[in-house]
Order: sequence, then C-alpha cells, then structure tokens
Amino acid sequence: MSKRKAPQESPNEGITDFLVELANYEKNVNRAIHKYNAYRKAASTISKYPNKIKNGEEAKKLEGVGQKIAEKIDEFLQTGTLRKLEKIRTDDTSSSINFLTRVTGIGPAAARKFFEEGVKTLEDLKKIESKLNHHQQIGLKYFEEFEKRIPRAEMEKMETLIHRELKIVGEEYIGTICGSYRRGAASSGDIDILLTHPDYTSETEKQPKLLHDMVSHFESTGFVTDTLSKGDTKFMGVCQLQKSDDDDDDEEEEYLHRRIDIRLIPKDQYYCGVLYFTGSDIFNKNMRTHALEKGFTLNEYTIRPLGVTGVAGEPLLVDSERDIFEYIQYKYREPKERSQ
Repeated sequence: MSKRKAPQESPNEGITDFLVELANYEKNVNRAIHKYNAYRKAASTISKYPNKIKNGEEAKKLEGVGQKIAEKIDEFLQTGTLRKLEKIRTDDTSSSINFLTRVTGIGPAAARKFFEEGVKTLEDLKKIESKLNHHQQIGLKYFEEFEKRIPRAEMEKMETLIHRELKIVGEEYIGTICGSYRRGAASSGDIDILLTHPDYTSETEKQPKLLHDMVSHFESTGFVTDTLSKGDTKFMGVCQLQKSDDDDDDEEEEYLHRRIDIRLIPKDQYYCGVLYFTGSDIFNKNMRTHALEKGFTLNEYTIRPLGVTGVAGEPLLVDSERDIFEYIQYKYREPKERSQ
C-alpha cells in the first residue's frame, strides 16, 4: 500500500536503489507495468543476496535478472552511475511526475495532468490546494510525515494498542497487521490491518457496521485522526500514536501521522487474506504456482480444488494459514521466512 521503497540491509544497496528508481519511472511516467514488475522483482531478489555482486554475469544467475538488467548492473558497477537514470533525473517531465506520485492520492494520470497544468512541486500543489480532492489534500498536509518510515518499535506499540481496543469494542474481533511488518521488517511504510468477526462470512450480508464501529472507536480514542475513504469493507485513513507515561522522557516530540488501511474480511476467507496480504509478492506467486501443480487454485479469498476439466470446486475450509500449506503439501513457512 505504501509508495515508499523498503530500506535495504544489503551489500548491493546501490543496485537495488537504482532498480527501484527505474521501476517507479516505468510505472509513473511510462505506465509500463510489466517493466515496473520486472525491475521490482530483480530488486527484491538482489536485496536478499548475501554477497556483494561483482558483475552482471553474477547477477544473471539470480531469479528475475535478465540480460538487459545485467548490462545495467555492469554499467553501474563500472561507472558508479547509469546513463538512463541521469537522463531521467534531468528530464523535467519524468522527475516532476515521479515526485508528484509520492503524494498519497495522486496517481500517475493525475500527476501528468498536474504537470501539464504547470504544477511540479509541493509549493505548486499548495497554491491549488482548493482544487485537490480530499484524499490529495490529506496527502499534501502530511507529506513530510508520510515520507518517513515507521520504526518497528512504533509498529509494535500500535499493534498492542489495536489488539487492546479491538477487544474493548467486541471480544470476538480478530485483527492482524500484515505486510512487511508481519514478515519481521525493521521498518514499515504504513499500517495494513485485516479485520474479521464471526458474524461476517461469505454467506451473510455485508456487515459494514463491524468496520465502522471499529473506526469510530479508534477516532474516539484519538488514534485515527483523518479519513481518506470509508466503504463497507475497507477504511483508508491516517492514525497517530498518543504519547504515554511509558514513553522515554527524552523523546519529547509527538509521534508522526501514519497511513492506515483496515480491511474487513469474511471469517471463512480471513486466513487466505492474511496469507496474501502478508506477502511477499514473490512468495505468494511461488505458492500459487505450487498450488496449481498440486491441483488447487489459491487467491486472496479462497483455496479451491481443481477438477479434471480445470473447473474450480467449492472453497475448502480454512481455519489457519497452516491449513492452506497442508492442503497443497507445502512446507510451512513462518511469516519472517516469506520475504523472498
């Protein structure tokens, strides 16, 4: 959900940084999603590689690194830069559109439209603030705060608070913070919560009250500060931890405002959702491929057996993530083992 790249704890940080920058250029400026995905996949693979890459030939042995990316790695390692990136960085259109898409609520199409109207910077956006939609106004208001990643210690405090408040609203609520946090990341871009309740299943009517009651409670405690959008099953907004007596006295500054998404998922689809939104993308893809090989189709909602004609049957009962692994005879991996 975040537009920020993950921090690198890798001997190949320079390579992964330029690959992510190229990926964002392809997505935001060229709208070339296949190239975006290719660069992101290569960056993800290389970020997990424990050794310092010496040349493109070595990199090509890794999944997702083809000849063209290997050539760019060679150029970067030999010169310390990349001609294509230098050109992108000095191109007014590319740099402005890339920058504007960092404001939450501004996608590539809106960024290009703003650019064509002469809007290129935060100051330009502030001058036309009244023309921005609500989501974009919030993105502009908290731009500097949203740009800063959330330390794991702060995420852990939010997790404790969220679980405590869930039980206050209703004992039967279940909530999980997913994304890279659940995989053990040192920092996160935002908070992504999956919520469920036994009263809501795929067989019942929608239960928007379950989501709205929770959001209203978070607002009443001061945790949720702004709403970007609120539907029947998904809330997008802004949250902020409040200072408590337990906080270090040396830390006088308030906690920053953070982006938060809450999804309400039917109870019988919950653990497929938790698996999917925990990621990583590559892990999910590998697991879906393995499921197909074993005769199942797996997505963020259900796991279903495939008949001889290839038609999916009824969803299987899933009461935990482990159930999914067992159905497809896939060795269980703890969330912290799913980052590659």
